[in-house]
Amino acid sequence: MPHLLHIDSSIQGANSTSRRLTARAAAAWRAAHPEGTVTYRDLGENPLPHVVASTAHAGSVPAADRTPAQAAAWALSEEVVGEVLAADTVLLGLPVYNFGPPSAVKSWVDHLIAVGLSVDPETREGLLGGRDFIVLLSRGGGYAPGTPREGWDHAEQWLPHGVALTGLTPRFITAELTLAKVNPAMSDLIPLADESLAAAEKSIDALWPAAAPV
Repeated sequence: MPHLLHIDSSIQGANSTSRRLTARAAAAWRAAHPEGTVTYRDLGENPLPHVVASTAHAGSVPAADRTPAQAAAWALSEEVVGEVLAADTVLLGLPVYNFGPPSAVKSWVDHLIAVGLSVDPETREGLLGGRDFIVLLSRGGGYAPGTPREGWDHAEQWLPHGVALTGLTPRFITAELTLAKVNPAMSDLIPLADESLAAAEKSIDALWPAAAPV
């Protein structure tokens, strides 16, 4: 049975463009997979704890010798990795904050990289490949080639490398200039923002054409 893992990470609630895009994509996936199931994780509302000194090496400690903090951290990694393993498609909403990913997404990736769960302990081969990993990226400014801030989007640059050890390969659909309608200094960019959003929505709608009615 097809299974979707839908992850949001924005802290902007109803004002979030990435949440709007992931909701659209999840609805399209459901329409194309009426028999499918969905797991939802909200990293914006319920962020995972960051990996710290007391939990960083939990996976290398025998289960019987782990401290309570290490045991809890490893259990979270098992949960996070298990959600990905159960999914045929992973859908991640990724806003750009201060030119990088939300810290909650970094924490999710840190828990996802776990030798013995997502990485083969002997070959170091990633164990999460073979599933579709779609990232709905939203960014308030413009970072396209030729713009003054080309290359400043470190979220899109980082994520493929961040998850590379696991075998996941993200593909991005991006809406940019999302602050144009709320930042007076960007008001002349509203047409470009609308164009970017429309292109992203079109790309989402083409991901899973709904099955023809019987």
